[in-house]
Amino acid sequence: MWAGKPHYLAAYTSGGWRFVAPFDGICAYVKGIDEHAIYRSGAWEFGVLRGSSILIGGQQVVGARVAAIASPAGGTTIDSEARAAIAAALGALRQHGLIET
Repeated sequence: MWAGKPHYLAAYTSGGWRFVAPFDGICAYVKGIDEHAIYRSGAWEFGVLRGSSILIGGQQVVGARVAAIASPAGGTTIDSEARAAIAAALGALRQHGLIET
């Protein structure tokens, strides 16, 4: 941290060090840790991506979290291998926060 300027952005120029006071929403690339940081509510937040969706090739691949999906239960024919695979897929979706728990 910079003495007396703990949250400031700093850059060395031909005229010496320059300090910029951060403001909510300012974003910076932190070369030393290869991550982006955003200044939010008086503190730097590192490595967090915020948004409403992710598009790849013009197609939405991730959007808002959807409601919980129940694990398979009941039925007259029980396929334990299929249920295990479905449960594993649902577990991964829950762990990644794509569906509610």
